[in-house]
Amino acid sequence: MSERTDSESDFASLFQSEFPRLFRYLDRLSGDPDLASDLAQEAFVRLHRRGSAPESPGAWLATVATNLFRNQRKTAGRRRRLLTLTRGAAAHSDPPPPPSRCIEADEERRRVRAALDRLSERDRQLLLLRAEGYSYRELANILDLLEASVGTSLARARASFKEAFHHAT
Repeated sequence: MSERTDSESDFASLFQSEFPRLFRYLDRLSGDPDLASDLAQEAFVRLHRRGSAPESPGAWLATVATNLFRNQRKTAGRRRRLLTLTRGAAAHSDPPPPPSRCIEADEERRRVRAALDRLSERDRQLLLLRAEGYSYRELANILDLLEASVGTSLARARASFKEAFHHAT
């Protein structure tokens, strides 16, 4: 019985340490905090169901969450195609922002999002995961890269982002 308690305690500790950065990565990747929270939670549910911790739990969780995001994006795309544009826009649009919102901050976020959207999926994921503190080894595992090439890939992704951000209008 004590073993189960230790396992639950280990899982709770892992959740407390890994959930915030996994959530931030998914939030930046998706631009949707609710979706990011749901996907991060689902990744932890799958880890719990697995029954044992993988060698690198952070990388495992990020890989699972990234795959869940891809699946969700495909499903959302199919749903959008099935809905008419006006029905879909009316049913899924966000309420207008309050007038007091800072215009400059909105413009900066829009430019960052536009620049991220111009990057390849791998470059976008590489930058966002690294921003959340994932190690080169974890990045290599998550994105199926050679660990020795992560630094070069990051440098190229950063240069691509700077170029895309410069051209974002």
